[in-house]
Amino acid sequence: MAAVREGDYDGIRQEIRKIMKQPGYDDGSAGPVLVRLAWHASGNFSLVEHTGGSNGAGMRFPPESVDPANAGLHHAISFCLPIQAANPWLSHADLWTLAGITAIEAMGGPKIPWEPGRTDYSTAEAAADHRGDISERLPDGALGADHIREVFGRMGFSDREIVALSGAHALGRCHEDRSGFEGQWVVNPIRFSNQYYKLLLRDIWKPRQWDGPFQYAATVAGTKLMMLPTDMALVEDKEFKVWVEKYAADQDLFFKDFSMAFAKLLELGVERDDTGFAQLVKKSAREGKPLDQTLRPSGGGCPFAGGKNRDAKL
Repeated sequence: MAAVREGDYDGIRQEIRKIMKQPGYDDGSAGPVLVRLAWHASGNFSLVEHTGGSNGAGMRFPPESVDPANAGLHHAISFCLPIQAANPWLSHADLWTLAGITAIEAMGGPKIPWEPGRTDYSTAEAAADHRGDISERLPDGALGADHIREVFGRMGFSDREIVALSGAHALGRCHEDRSGFEGQWVVNPIRFSNQYYKLLLRDIWKPRQWDGPFQYAATVAGTKLMMLPTDMALVEDKEFKVWVEKYAADQDLFFKDFSMAFAKLLELGVERDDTGFAQLVKKSAREGKPLDQTLRPSGGGCPFAGGKNRDAKL
């Protein structure tokens, strides 16, 4: 990989795009697992303990590195290592999150606001001292709506944001040797779209007859697909289903809401000053509101909801 000028994050984005094509891995793309790395590195944040989150890149050390919920993410970390090695000024924490949003955009998804400034823990001891026990904070695919609300509520996400973030299941697949579940959610698992929601609303899902954990199965366009109990919970719960229907009908709305929610996810737990994006994310999390429904203290709306302020940050 090439070394780029310090602070040249557009150059890093180009290096990330170079590692996307992986002929020997899954569907020939590292994109979905890079998104999962960014998600899992960030999705263990707690507003109560104020621990976890993407800052520190704690997944380089036990217990996070051996947490069953993170099984398989060593592939994503390995794909990123040559970039970090060629650019030692770049933190792992910034690289992992930037890789996730770059992959989403490269696979046809929206641009997502992102700011650098994350630092890395220098040792496993430092990570343990700061993070404490952050196990069992990621969603369990075998559970239902109450579990989903509990997990995402710990981070300050609303129902709307929960359903938007679930749309990341348009990418990638489950592996039986990692999660126990097996299969892909959509026909094209390396293209970001709203197909996930459209499929959820179709009356095609039946319990899969197999020896693995309970999941749903269907065949679409000759492709075997699956859904997890947490996926089906989005249409079984009436508050969640409202947003499934909206996103199935309007991909632009889904892209807008996903962009805001994923940006918020990657920012939680990152220590910054209380200005701009950082302040808005913290306020949004505390209030459990989407970013574009969160007012800045001055009374203004979200600077990323539209107009030149949003464009400047993308």
